[in-house]
Amino acid sequence: MKICFATVAVFSILCIFGSQAKAQDYPKAEVFGGYQYTRINPEGAGTGFNFNGWNAALTGNVNKWFGVTADFSGAYKTISGVSVKGHTYTFGPTLYARQNENFTPFVHALFGGFHGSVGFSGDSASSNGFAMMIGGGLDLKVSSHMAVRAGQFDWVLLHDSGTTEKKNFRYSGGIVFRF
Repeated sequence: MKICFATVAVFSILCIFGSQAKAQDYPKAEVFGGYQYTRINPEGAGTGFNFNGWNAALTGNVNKWFGVTADFSGAYKTISGVSVKGHTYTFGPTLYARQNENFTPFVHALFGGFHGSVGFSGDSASSNGFAMMIGGGLDLKVSSHMAVRAGQFDWVLLHDSGTTEKKNFRYSGGIVFRF
């Protein structure tokens, strides 16, 4: 009897919220893809390094102002003949201020990991660690199903083997598809 009551209760809640969600004016999902510039400033190093690459994200929107994002990126550079690659995979909440239909500001806090590798003359080494990105950006509406991400700016923390790199920055821009 409890299973039947629980099933009816869950079904009723889904119907109520489902009909309200249908009336809402926000995308259920957003897919972002584009360019990224990353500045890594290693602790104790006299200078930092500039990386170029790609950024992609998928966000499922729970309501008009809250979504859950999965963010993936790759950044690449060759330094004195050494090929350096970094990939991140982070997840977390995204908050939106959907007050105007022509632009959508957002903030997010993303947590996950990174994989870094270096290669030189056929030899290579790699490591994995914790990644955290705190930031936000602005999407400009092109149509009901597409926007341009004018800018996404993130502070990036990377931690691996007792070393924490916390003076890092990432800019991303590209296209957002809304469903």
